[in-house]
Amino acid sequence: MNRMPEGSYRPVSLTTAARFAEASALYRAVFGYQDPEYGLNPRLLGALASNGGAVVGILDPSDRLVAFAYGFCGTDRRGFYHYSQSAVVATEQQGHGLGRMLKHAQREVALSHGLSRMRWTYDPAQIRNAHFNLDVLGARGRWFAPDMYGPGTDRVIVEWDLTREHPVDLDDAALTRLVVPAEKTELRRSFEELLGKGLVAVSCRRLPDGTAAYYFGSVDDA
Repeated sequence: MNRMPEGSYRPVSLTTAARFAEASALYRAVFGYQDPEYGLNPRLLGALASNGGAVVGILDPSDRLVAFAYGFCGTDRRGFYHYSQSAVVATEQQGHGLGRMLKHAQREVALSHGLSRMRWTYDPAQIRNAHFNLDVLGARGRWFAPDMYGPGTDRVIVEWDLTREHPVDLDDAALTRLVVPAEKTELRRSFEELLGKGLVAVSCRRLPDGTAAYYFGSVDDA
């Protein structure tokens, strides 16, 4: 990962209507959304921030919002967790470590609310995101959601143990390797098969020949 830009970039919790509006504008700018259906309501961010959710941002040295993330409390039969709905970094600031800073800011809020797990989703074909989630943060790909947002939007749902300070070192020889196929349909089939066997995605890395591979291990080892 590239070095942070020079200057003092700082994580903050967003708490004002002006900051929520700034976050909404950044969301539209980064994703290029024009249709109001895909917008992000600043009032929603305010409601989340006031009712157990998390709305965190990164301010640059000029006090401009250059990244933000928001999430809320979720629950299942295992208990409560923090669900991170979206993380957004200004286009010109991407690749400088702001994503990691955002996730750790969310982690601090979740821990302060008594939560020890965080979940979010990513596109399994996006190798850079996969590596960040699995190898840099130490989250684990536990579930697969085909066509989550409509046709062609397969997602892996990851879970991050917030009580761990650093990712766990794993032995590649004990893992199941999957070279990432070119076809998304094949990638979907492989994920459904491997996760269906009770394995979890623990790593995704580039190989010397330029291809990439996922590595899967048991839940106990993850």
